[in-house]
Amino acid sequence: MSIGGTIQDRGLDLPVVCGRFSQQRPASELAEIFAAEPLGDELGPRFNVAPTDEAYVVVQRDERRAIVPYRWGLLPHWAENAKTASRMFNARAETLTRSPAFADALRRKRCLVPVDGFYEWQRIGARRQPYSIGRTDGRPLVLAGLWSGWRDPAVDRVVRTFTIITSAPNAQMAGLHDRMPVVVPDDHWDLWLDPALSDPAELQGVFEPTDDVLLRIDPVRDLVNNVRNDGPELVEPIELAAIPPEPLAAGLFD
Repeated sequence: MSIGGTIQDRGLDLPVVCGRFSQQRPASELAEIFAAEPLGDELGPRFNVAPTDEAYVVVQRDERRAIVPYRWGLLPHWAENAKTASRMFNARAETLTRSPAFADALRRKRCLVPVDGFYEWQRIGARRQPYSIGRTDGRPLVLAGLWSGWRDPAVDRVVRTFTIITSAPNAQMAGLHDRMPVVVPDDHWDLWLDPALSDPAELQGVFEPTDDVLLRIDPVRDLVNNVRNDGPELVEPIELAAIPPEPLAAGLFD
């Protein structure tokens, strides 16, 4: 795919593209959780997924639900080139219906993005401290997403991409950041994926901040700031007193 290569290929770090999450479960396990069919290659456990990387999403067409690897960073079908993807890894819930890039996907191409945790950054003095945020019960944190198909003219092939929707923070996240990804509770999965539901007004309740899902918010090493780092040590909680002061970059949901 001539989509510009991954962030790693371009040697970019957090100051350029500031999004990260971890996705450790295999497609087969996610398929059991979502009563879906695993399609595509196994990606293996990743602890530092960044925009333009592939990640698993849950999609549904008619009665068929599937776990598929799509590329993070939405490319609308009308995009002239692939450069748009690195900028459209988030979509603000408040403006979805007014956005040419997202309005059609909101009506027809919604997906779930199951992650083991996402990373956020908080300024502490002169530096920014990374945190890993996930569910306290260890289950996947399920984020609201949109997807799109874009035909790459260089190879005449359809590239499927996705974005993560963000909204105001819930009470648990408010002290850390003024934005957060939209978390879809278990009892809203079917609603969000329902291909017969095309009225955005019926989906507005999903965007309301909720504390129904209890979150763990763990300080972690700044290894996550470099996209080349990937391993379980990135999500290991640490004591803040053990962190040397060093200026870091901003977080995913600015």
